[in-house]
Amino acid sequence: MNTLAHHLPALQVIVPMLSAPLVMLLKPSGLARAAAVAASLFAFVIAIAMTMGVLDGNVYTYRMGSWPAPYGIELTVDRFSALLLLIVTGASTFALLAGRRSIDSDIDESRQPLFYSAWLLALAGLSGIPVAADAFNIFVFMEISSLASYVIIAGGSDRRALPAVFKYLIMGTIGATFYLIGIGLIYLMTGTLNLADMELRIHEVADQKPILVAAGFITIGLALKAAVFPLHVWLPNSYTYAPNPVTVFLAACSTKVSLYLLLRFDFFVFQPNLVNHDTQFTWFLMPLAVLAILIASGVALFEQNIKRLLAYSSIAQIGYILLGASFVTLAGLTASTVHLFNHALAKGALFLAVGCLATQSAGLRLSDLGGIAKHMPWTAAAFIVAGFSLVGVPGTAGFISKWYLITAALEHGSLGIALVAVIVISSLMAVVYIWRIVEAIYFAEPVADQSAIREAPRMMLLITWVAALANLYFGLVPEIPVTLASSAADTLLEHLP
Repeated sequence: MNTLAHHLPALQVIVPMLSAPLVMLLKPSGLARAAAVAASLFAFVIAIAMTMGVLDGNVYTYRMGSWPAPYGIELTVDRFSALLLLIVTGASTFALLAGRRSIDSDIDESRQPLFYSAWLLALAGLSGIPVAADAFNIFVFMEISSLASYVIIAGGSDRRALPAVFKYLIMGTIGATFYLIGIGLIYLMTGTLNLADMELRIHEVADQKPILVAAGFITIGLALKAAVFPLHVWLPNSYTYAPNPVTVFLAACSTKVSLYLLLRFDFFVFQPNLVNHDTQFTWFLMPLAVLAILIASGVALFEQNIKRLLAYSSIAQIGYILLGASFVTLAGLTASTVHLFNHALAKGALFLAVGCLATQSAGLRLSDLGGIAKHMPWTAAAFIVAGFSLVGVPGTAGFISKWYLITAALEHGSLGIALVAVIVISSLMAVVYIWRIVEAIYFAEPVADQSAIREAPRMMLLITWVAALANLYFGLVPEIPVTLASSAADTLLEHLP
């Protein structure tokens, strides 16, 4: 591995983190935006380079200050974390490239450098969680990303975002506190914070009550961060009232990073050492996953605001990810991990299309969008393509992950058949709520004069179509995400007895 490649894990975090204070000082706002886009794009290129490296069999390890673990800070990128880095940096870059018009209209020009600075801090924090190899630095990056996310969600002109952010802040703080309590208990019993070292030492005290309590605190804390049902109450309003580019960014990657951390912690630290923890993991998560899939999909059927409808859809999709993980099998974890990637593609493209609609519509309720597809045919078509992927139509990325999930479920006999029925029913519910939007934009009568409505700005529309076509490409050529996902599943399972 050459010298530059050796430094890529550190650059993944350092580039956006050091760019943030620089962006804050740039005036006019156009320079701040250009610098933020450049930093995010550079981070995306780094993530792609490391993905190509891990596909060739490399594992990136970087020791800060050349101090060896567990005494120093270690950064590690394997196939599982590389997949998450692709999602995070790709979502940030696409959202920034497409979001110029929305940010200019929603955020005062004098405040835009601060907004872009907070955005880069959120990117640095979300990128830092997958690369950090010790529990405390994961907490540090978690707090960086959370605090910056609060700022960018509340950074728009919609004042309804303020109570939404306050609820998010309270729930996020509780989740982070629970995680920190769990880490403190593990450190008390093992004397280490490095995950690899922790895995080796924890078996000596695995039967002690503080370890069992730590497992509970960490699981619940990360479930709060990941909006696992019924701990999801912060998510719908946060997505609904955030500026549209922020919704694209966070909906594609924020909860995915917390789910990644939940799986990594559980399979690396707890399941290899706690007796019957795999069974407890299954029967704790599987019912929650089923409830999330059915209840959140049911709520989405009746929502009138498109962003809120898609937010509840995200809660249901989190249920799919948890359902695959709850099988604790190679097929289930592969399905779960590949759906992390495919859902990010589908939901990112959907929210990009919603952002395009928002440039020409006074509101995002279904009644505000009657017949708008006649004036915005390309935007409407991109929405349909992304909607097909969310539903799981063959030929789209969403179909690949649902096929893997159904295959994994069928390994479990009569229980698996019941779970397949849940997946099919929820997919039919997704057809209905996506159709409600399609019906409104294509066939409903407009409630106001639409003579001034034009297609979305070209750059915004181009990025939206790139995201939409990516759903088709990875549905027809799924080797990269499937290879990363299956390797990630192997990595998780090889730590089990």
